[in-house]
Amino acid sequence: MAISNLLYRIYERRLARELTGQPLPRHIGVMVDGNRRWARDMGLTDPNDGHRAGAKHIERFLGWCDELGVEHVTIWLLSTENLTRPKEQLDPLLDIIDELAGELADDDQPWQLRMVGALDLLPEDHQAALKRAQQRTAEKRGMQVNLAVCYGGQREIADAVRSFMLEQAAAGASLEQAAEALDADSIARHLYMTGQPDPDLVIRTSGEQRISGFLLWQSAYSEFYFCDSNWPDFRRVDFLRAVRSFATRDRRYGK
Repeated sequence: MAISNLLYRIYERRLARELTGQPLPRHIGVMVDGNRRWARDMGLTDPNDGHRAGAKHIERFLGWCDELGVEHVTIWLLSTENLTRPKEQLDPLLDIIDELAGELADDDQPWQLRMVGALDLLPEDHQAALKRAQQRTAEKRGMQVNLAVCYGGQREIADAVRSFMLEQAAAGASLEQAAEALDADSIARHLYMTGQPDPDLVIRTSGEQRISGFLLWQSAYSEFYFCDSNWPDFRRVDFLRAVRSFATRDRRYGK
């Protein structure tokens, strides 16, 4: 075990050196998948133990991003589809998310939190807990950390179009005038993460190779990296491999 750990540390240092002078992502999106599978593989009977382990791992991951100078991180914690889970599964998961947001908002943490998603679908106590965490970090100037809760890419685009149409109506525009004014830029201005750069790199753990509606609009030209490890087992060396893969790709943005 000691020899294995030493070899990993040596390999980590080599990967970090390889990234010197390479183009690095400003914004990383993460689909933290495989918590329940990890719990099962570990012989744990309560799948929430996997979610707790995954939540604890998020702070480590943010530290790795900070080390590389990443400016924005978006972490998908709960999809709109997850809300259909049985109450005995959903309630503990919501409590874990509330606790995570509170810990990331502690005074000794440097990050600025932003909640992205349809929070109005949550029970009021959970809405309040997440909004408090965001407000506590409003004046911080560290890395922007977006917690995607009750998030669905299709829902986000629909919400953006609805917000634009309501804005046009408030300005006195007719339906025809609003439709004429609708374009990609006007939708982008009404997305949950307006004002932030689109993700350069999107990572998904657990071996699944699909995006499942994560950042559908923003990831049009993102680079994707799929890792077989379940989220609690995702190591710094896996993270550095993902960033190295990004650094070696030729990004042409469809041109």
